[in-house]
Amino acid sequence: MKYLLLINTPSPDSAEERPGGEPTVEEFMAFDKAVSDAGVKLDGNALDLANATTVHVRVDGDRVVTDGPFAEAREIVGGYYLIDVPDLDAALDWAARCPGARYGTVEVRTVWEPDQS
Repeated sequence: MKYLLLINTPSPDSAEERPGGEPTVEEFMAFDKAVSDAGVKLDGNALDLANATTVHVRVDGDRVVTDGPFAEAREIVGGYYLIDVPDLDAALDWAARCPGARYGTVEVRTVWEPDQS
């Protein structure tokens, strides 16, 4: 099954207490190598933390575009991995190994696939 691992990091403006330090580039590179070498990585990237744009189309068709991220946000999506593993337990194991799980959170989402039967 395919799972999306959304790496959430505390907002730079957040006043929440943070764990000491933060994941290093080398830790992420090692995780990327591990997930690639295991043959489960389908895709993955870091995301720009300073820019985000949200689009909402109202019922009347008007398009509302909002720039962010927003100061009141406590967490922002900092990156993602798309993996293909046998089950949720395997996805959770990979999420726990992700360096982002120590500094922020890693949300695990099942990728919906239409019933093929």
